[in-house]
This record gives sequence, C-alpha cells and structure tokens, in this order.
Amino acid sequence: MNERTERKTIPIQDLNEASNCASAEPYALMVLGDSMLPEFEEGEIIVVEPSGLVKDGSYVVAFVNDEYIFRQIVKRDDGWMLKPLNPLYENIPVADIDVAKGVVIMKKRPGKRSEQKRYI
Repeated sequence: MNERTERKTIPIQDLNEASNCASAEPYALMVLGDSMLPEFEEGEIIVVEPSGLVKDGSYVVAFVNDEYIFRQIVKRDDGWMLKPLNPLYENIPVADIDVAKGVVIMKKRPGKRSEQKRYI
C-alpha cells in the first residue's frame, strides 16, 4: 500500500480516559471506509446520541468483537444483526441491542452547510 491508500485505525477511548464529556452527551465521528455505502460516504461526519432509542433499522455505533463498529441494527427471527449497507461486507449476528452504544442522529458532509441529513 502506498501512503495515500494506507488506512489508519483510530481507537475510540473510554470516556473516563480522555474526555470531559458526560456519557450521555452526543459526539461526532468521521466515517472511515466503504462498509456503509451508499448512505454514508467516507469522510462524512456522523453525530451519535449515546442515550438514543435503538430500534429495528437504526444506524448505530456498536461494541462487538472487542471493537467499535458503525452499522445498521436489524431484527431477525433468531435475534439481531449488525448489517453493513455495502453487500461486500458480512452481517454480524448479535444476541441483543445492548451492543449498541449510540444511535446516529445526523450526518453532514464537511464544508457543506446545506448537505446534512437527520435520522430522528
């Protein structure tokens, strides 16, 4: 990989570790990768509500397999799954919605004031 295409993983730190924010305050993240295309493009900013209501079809930041991941949570007959919108990625079955650590309430394209979309 050359310097331009190399991906960098940026860990999300525990709130008590690196932040003065309360755990219930919304926070912003930048979308990395293409797993949530076409709805969410790389570089877009998502606003996450940690105390948001998780329901079937919500876009969530979830903690699964010892990492945080951005996916859509979907109800199935045998439980729940974290679904990427890009069919090139696999679904992740989860036992319940407790894996969701926040609900995406808005997305915005950096530098474009008028280009934003709300999800609540």
